[in-house]
Amino acid sequence: MHIVEEHPLFRPLLDHARVWRTDDGIVPNDGWAVVFADGRIFVHPTRRQTPAEWAYVVASSLLHLGFGHFSNDRPYGDVPWNAACSASVARFLRDLKFGKAPFNERGSQLVAELPLRDERRWFAWFEQEGVSEAFVDISIAGPTSTSLRPIAPGRAEIDWPRLLADGVRESARLAVEVASGVRPELSGRRSARSRVELAREWIMSCYPLLGGLASHFSLIEDADICRRLDIGIAAVSETLEEIYVNPAAALSDSEIIFVYAHELLHVGLRHGDRCEGRNAYLWNVACDFVINQWLLEMRVGTPPDRGLLLDDELAGLSAEEIYDRMTGDMRTYRKLATLAGRAAGDILDDRTIGRRRDGFTGLEEFYRSALARGYDLHREQDRGYLPAGLVEEIRSLAQPPIDWDVALAQWFDERFPPLEKHRTFARLSRRQSSTPEIPRPRWSSVELERRTFGIVLDTSGSMDRELLGKALGAVASYAAARDVTAVRLVFCDARAYDEGYVPVEDIATRVRIKGRGGTVLQPGIDTLERARDFPANGPILMITDGYCDTFATRRDHAILMPAGARLPFTPRAPIFRVR
Repeated sequence: MHIVEEHPLFRPLLDHARVWRTDDGIVPNDGWAVVFADGRIFVHPTRRQTPAEWAYVVASSLLHLGFGHFSNDRPYGDVPWNAACSASVARFLRDLKFGKAPFNERGSQLVAELPLRDERRWFAWFEQEGVSEAFVDISIAGPTSTSLRPIAPGRAEIDWPRLLADGVRESARLAVEVASGVRPELSGRRSARSRVELAREWIMSCYPLLGGLASHFSLIEDADICRRLDIGIAAVSETLEEIYVNPAAALSDSEIIFVYAHELLHVGLRHGDRCEGRNAYLWNVACDFVINQWLLEMRVGTPPDRGLLLDDELAGLSAEEIYDRMTGDMRTYRKLATLAGRAAGDILDDRTIGRRRDGFTGLEEFYRSALARGYDLHREQDRGYLPAGLVEEIRSLAQPPIDWDVALAQWFDERFPPLEKHRTFARLSRRQSSTPEIPRPRWSSVELERRTFGIVLDTSGSMDRELLGKALGAVASYAAARDVTAVRLVFCDARAYDEGYVPVEDIATRVRIKGRGGTVLQPGIDTLERARDFPANGPILMITDGYCDTFATRRDHAILMPAGARLPFTPRAPIFRVR
């Protein structure tokens, strides 16, 4: 009985049926059960079968009711009709893989071999071919009797087919939950879920903007883990695909939805990747100001009393703009608390957790596109208001990022456009004297002199040799492709080393790097600005790892540095980040 009750297909039928175990002789001695049209099921009082076999017998009785086998006009005891009903039920339970048939294997095998499922088709086949002994044996009432018993006229009847339809719908719904990971298996009543799991389900079903991200993350609701990681309320790890919620925080259902959506937006908007060498905690605080304002405007849940960073003066600003403001008063902002706690960010990295996961490169693209797909669904279904700033960030993140070398090539294109050929009637060289009447194109010597730029190369001990190789190789190839013949090269560590003009082809091959001491870049910039043989409008490209002093120049310049590094000041020049 417990096995049948745990299956969602039979539960509505069993709730209205009554199962009796009596020795009144209603059940034949060689049978297992009989079922009446009013829902009474009598089982044999003394036969001993396994639980799976008794589950099969009870389920067969319920299916006779649900399939409407009593509504047919066939008289009581009609052998072909009773055999057809028993065969259709046996075939259904075999396809469902439920229980174990208590009768002989021969009848079960014949039921599986014939491609018949509907009792009316079975009945037509039995009337034509006759009912063999094997099919008589598959009745749960035994081979000598029928399992279907009528009731006295005038008694109230229950709509058994409707109850079976309810069970089918419930089974389909639970099967979807099993496929989505909400529940571990189809059988069994739904276990009590935590409020965080309910919040996750609400976001997945009712808020398409974040539904795709919510389905991808695992929930960690462990007070000991949160205590070890110093998580006061919640945090997220995008590399491990885990969201941590402290059950000791005692949040309401609406507050949990707000917190859960907050952590998902951190991942979807790539806040961890956009830190780019900034102070991780202050950057986390700046992102919290933006996210919390958006969630309030979107009316997603209720903000908690603790860990809520909100300032009306910062509304409408991006996280980068808020961070730049915070750097002017870092002492004050360091005292603020995120959802993880005071002086702790809720964007966790591998070092904080103590674990790491390989293959994160593929997840970056998934997170980037999941929010974009969620936005499209949100807009198509008209699920609510989205702030303009959030929409702008989603659209910008949906675009594939430009590689550093492509951006560097564009920088060269803007400063060194293709040369135009000029015709001249000047005296030709001896090699061209045989055809002096043909005007020859040539390059203007003035333009060639102007097509140069300066490189201030950080050669301190902290510079990675791989970064130097990538940067110098890319600069050399792009410069040569744009007819730059020579580059003014300056090495800088604790002092400047002016190498003069170096042929482009020698930049990445035969240049011997000097320095490898400290880092002071301003003397290198001053060397180029004071050089009389360097064009007044010549651009400067600075290659550094970010561990340097504050430098400034009014010339056109750009900075090439590794991804994740950050300068000690806010530059106004374009930055190309080598990955």
